[in-house]
Amino acid sequence: MATPEIVEISFSDFEKLDLRIGKILEVTPVSESKKLIQIIVDFGTEKRQAVAGIRKYYPPEALIGKKCIFLLNLQRRMLAGIESQCMILAAEDEEGNVSVLQPEKDLPEGSKIR
Repeated sequence: MATPEIVEISFSDFEKLDLRIGKILEVTPVSESKKLIQIIVDFGTEKRQAVAGIRKYYPPEALIGKKCIFLLNLQRRMLAGIESQCMILAAEDEEGNVSVLQPEKDLPEGSKIR
């Protein structure tokens, strides 16, 4: 398998990313899709919803209460008729295993990733 080309960005580009810790409050399978779930997330000062294609990796009850890392300033988009207002970050290995990214310590909702 060829190694993908890594494109470097400047530190000022990285600073534009609004990465924060959010606590997952609700998870609902999207009925029109086999892959999508709707996630309601608490960021301390506001709640947002995300639509993520991780349904086959996580049953809804496994995500509720977890604190994960989200990208807040990604352009909003409609997925299966639902507005996704942020994006949960996840990693995938070569075998296709997926894991959402979580902080090592219990930090407050809304904590900024720097």
